[in-house]
Parts: sequence; C-alpha cells; structure tokens
Amino acid sequence: MVGLSMTHTLRRGLAAAAAVLMVATGCAGRESGSAPAPSPRAEGSFDPALAGRIDAAIASAMSSAKVPGALVGIWTPGGDYVKAFGVADTATGIPMKTDFYSRIGSVTKTFTATAVLQLVDDGKIRLDDPIARYLDGVPNGEAITVRQLLTMRSGLADYTKVDGFDTAVAANPQREFTPRELLGWSFSQPAQFLPGGKFQYSNTNYIVLGLLVEKIGGKQFGAYLTERILAPLGMVHTSFPTGAQFPDPHAQGYTDPVDGDASAVDATDWSASFTWAAGAMISTLDDMHTWAPALATGALLSPDLQQQRLRIIPDPGDPGDPGDPGDPADFGYGMGVFTVAGWIGHNGSVPGYQTAAVYLPQREITLVVTINTDIAPPGGDPSGAMVTAITSVLTPDHVYKL
Repeated sequence: MVGLSMTHTLRRGLAAAAAVLMVATGCAGRESGSAPAPSPRAEGSFDPALAGRIDAAIASAMSSAKVPGALVGIWTPGGDYVKAFGVADTATGIPMKTDFYSRIGSVTKTFTATAVLQLVDDGKIRLDDPIARYLDGVPNGEAITVRQLLTMRSGLADYTKVDGFDTAVAANPQREFTPRELLGWSFSQPAQFLPGGKFQYSNTNYIVLGLLVEKIGGKQFGAYLTERILAPLGMVHTSFPTGAQFPDPHAQGYTDPVDGDASAVDATDWSASFTWAAGAMISTLDDMHTWAPALATGALLSPDLQQQRLRIIPDPGDPGDPGDPGDPADFGYGMGVFTVAGWIGHNGSVPGYQTAAVYLPQREITLVVTINTDIAPPGGDPSGAMVTAITSVLTPDHVYKL
C-alpha cells in the first residue's frame, strides 16, 4: 500500500539490530484488553455525541491493532476534536500528549513534490523534460521525465526492496546514509518497466527528486523546505533531520520484535537518513493541521499546476484502476499526493511511527492521525485501521480505506 513500503520491506532485516538498540519496552500497554483512555481535551463546538462515537471507534481500533499511543486531530467548520490516546512509553506508562513531535514517514513526499512543483512555477524545471537534463547518472534518464518521477511511473526499482539493503541498514540503524548511497541500490537493478508504463510506488523516485531540488533550488534540501514551504506557512515545528535527530517531547516508537522475542523493539533513536527526501521529516499534530489543507488546495502553487498535481493518470489497459492491484477502486495517485474516497493527502510509515494527514474538500475537514508503532496487525496497518474507523463515524459517505 502507498506510504507503507518503506517500513514493510525493511522490517525483518531491521529487527536483527534490536539487540544493540533495544531498551526495556515492556508490553503491558500493548497486551491489555482494556481500551486506552483519551486525554480530556476537545476544542471548539464539536458535537459531543459525535465525539463520543469517535472516542469509541478509536479505542476499539487501537485495541484491535495493539497501538500503544495515538494523537488524533479533526478540524471541521463546526468545531475541532484534538485528543491524545494511550501511552507514549510502554515501560513507564507516560501518556501521549497532543503537542508531541512524530516522525511522519512518507508524508515527506508531499513536501518533496511541492518543492519540485514550486521550481516548475518558477520556470526553472519543466515537468515533461527528461531528468537527464538536470541530473547525471539516472539510468534511462533521457527517457524518464520529471512528471513520471512525481507520479511513480519512472520504472526505477525501489531501493528499499533490493536484496542487501535491509541488511545494510540493520548492521547499524543509526548510520547516516547519503542520497547517492541509497540510489546505488536502485541503480544496480534493471528497469522495472518502460517509463510511463504503469504506476509503481518507489521511494527511489523521491530520492532523485530531492537531489533535483537541491541542484536547481541551490540549497540543501532541508534549507529549501524551510525557506519556501515551512516558513511561509508558519510551520515552526516541522523539520527535516539528516540523521537520528528528534526534538522533545516525543513518544517512544515501537517496531517489529526480534524473531523469537515477544518484546517490541524501541526504534525511537534510529536514523531517518535511509528515507531522506522520501520519508525523513518530523512534525506535530498542529503543523499537520496547517499542511493538509494547504497541500490539498494548492496554497503554495499556481492554480494550473495544482490542477495538474491532482490529476490521476489511469494505468494503460485498466482505466478504472490508477493504483496497485491491492488498492481500492477509489484510490488514485497524482504528484506526491493521493486521493481515496474523496480525501486528499498522504500516509507515512517508518520504524516505530505512522502518520496519515488528509483533507476532505467537500466538507472542509482536516484529519490527522499519528501513532507510535508500525507493527501491522493481520491484514492491514494500524494507522490505516484507525483512519478507517474514524471516517466510518465522521464521514460515512467518505470512508477512508487504504
């Protein structure tokens, strides 16, 4: 599924490093059958009866998916619902709080794509130019366009799925990879298909695009994001770490256990460098509240480019299915953003953390969920299960299922 491939392909290999980094996490908060209690915070004039049903849906989803802690923000024209559920640390029982920072994984791709599109608006990049016009060394770069990279149609192999990559990360989860090192794994593989041939989610595309932003934007990637995206929107609690940096306060993040060990692995201090422009960013509930509608409405782009951004290109031979075979029929991927059941945004997953940040234009509703685990229950992912549970109550005519 979109946004989850980074973690799922690495999970088994990364678990082998747990003996080095593991702390005494305990599992009481995860194993208990009792529903986690939310912190007593609700804002605005949000309907109390609806809030109660959402509370129950969240508690049920967290219990089923064994989620230690969650932050949920819902902002509507009629009022706001902002709450923290469960625990930030399973060993101490410290509760989650709504001002915590979290790793947002592939939601980072929405920023990377926006940066590229700003450079298009500036006249410095053209979407249908080959990437070789701007960057050297990309296999088939004379045929792969910037647009195809943005829409996951380049054919470049996903470096996170290449044999040996997870072992390299597992050998030292705090290692700081360079973008070119990441691309080395992908570029060693043959093309998966001809450019434009189909949709295939690949983190490699967004590492290439991050390098494009640096070269054409004339700044380090994080500095560009700060100057052109974060500062204009007042997102002072969002950052792009180059390694294991993680502002306080934040929850501990739990990933898959070592084989044969019942305890979850604490991945809080793992480096995010192996995700770089595809998934390294950190943010807060409030900043994601700012970002989700700005992303969906094109606040930082020209109207024409935003319209192109949201355009879904059907797969050849299958006009009704723009995504992967396992995606729902109402799913589509544009330029660094997806649509599902009318919601516009992205999800993200890195070891220990998952995020979903989406906006429903028809109802002017923003929904953000962050959790401190990426351990998947059978048949799904925990953050997706929570968003499905919430939207089933909040917007039954627009139920998010991804």
